[in-house]
Amino acid sequence: MAAGLYIHVPFCRSKCAYCGFYSLPAMEWEIPGFLKALQLEAALYRRSFRSFDTVYFGGGTPSVLAPEQIGRTLEGLRNTFRIAPDAEITAEMNPADWTAADLRSVRAVGVNRLNIGVQSLDDGVLSFLGRRHTAEQALRAVRDAGRAGFKNLGIDLMYGIPGQTMEGWLETLAAAAALPVVHLSCYELSVEPDTPLARRLGKSRLEPAGESLAADFFLATSRFLAGVGFLHYEVSNFSRGPLSASHHNTKYWRHVPYLGLGPSAHSFRENRRWWNVRSLPDYLASVEAGRPPVDASEILSREQAALEARFLALRTARGLHLEGYRRRFGTDLKWEYRSLLQKLAGEGLVEMSRGFLRPTRAGMAVADRLALL
Repeated sequence: MAAGLYIHVPFCRSKCAYCGFYSLPAMEWEIPGFLKALQLEAALYRRSFRSFDTVYFGGGTPSVLAPEQIGRTLEGLRNTFRIAPDAEITAEMNPADWTAADLRSVRAVGVNRLNIGVQSLDDGVLSFLGRRHTAEQALRAVRDAGRAGFKNLGIDLMYGIPGQTMEGWLETLAAAAALPVVHLSCYELSVEPDTPLARRLGKSRLEPAGESLAADFFLATSRFLAGVGFLHYEVSNFSRGPLSASHHNTKYWRHVPYLGLGPSAHSFRENRRWWNVRSLPDYLASVEAGRPPVDASEILSREQAALEARFLALRTARGLHLEGYRRRFGTDLKWEYRSLLQKLAGEGLVEMSRGFLRPTRAGMAVADRLALL
């Protein structure tokens, strides 16, 4: 599997109350300098990463960029690296940004997969989360994207929000499944420290869903979407079939190399992981001086790499290929952990099939624990 290329666009028009990712207010005059620096950083890796078959614009909010800026960025990256002609090229989008005309332009410059940050189809929930779009804008954005020619179209949704009911969540899922989308990402709300939402919750009686309720939301989500034709292929991700899964994100779960460009972006190759500085000024200064803007790095030990391989694989419906794991790490899990695996299978958390150790639906709900074999 070829490497993946991730682009972190560090700008947002406004910061969502729950967001802990690195982003800055979208100052139009700063964007050209950032995009120039992005190409300079890419050039620093032209010998160590030569080809990619996925490109992912994340952030931040990539849709603060104009379609022509996305196009010029892709052109520059193609001049630096070999990007497969049929590469999956994804852009994240806020529903309040690109117009119908913009979406046609974004499609024309090469983006062929769109991920729209809907989060909810309830205006009250959207307000609570600090989103800057309405439910109607979200629905319009999805329909406009479909009319613009996006067949590989997905949306993000969030559950476990204080005050959210199961009935309301299932209504949201039903409405989402009826849209022209082939991918749904359904995440539990995570309250990051030092965010407006964390401070607000600290001053109120509202609380995120506890572990038991979160599990109920998770299992209800999986059952409902399976019932309307979606494949639950990773803990938080559902697709209309294997071909509609995110090829880029699949690389993360399979320990495939990836290169991250932009402030705070992460990269991985041959058991080494590194991440960029979480500061746009420091990022710009480093790349303009010809230095990789790396903040820190780590080399995974054999034990750490093995734990990660289990952790990532057991988040997916594909599961862990036992023979591949044995060849890589020298451990026959099926033999050495036979008693534990039998216990987990008896509890309905895992199953073995065709050489793979796979989590069941109930196992996916506790996937983090399964990795601790």
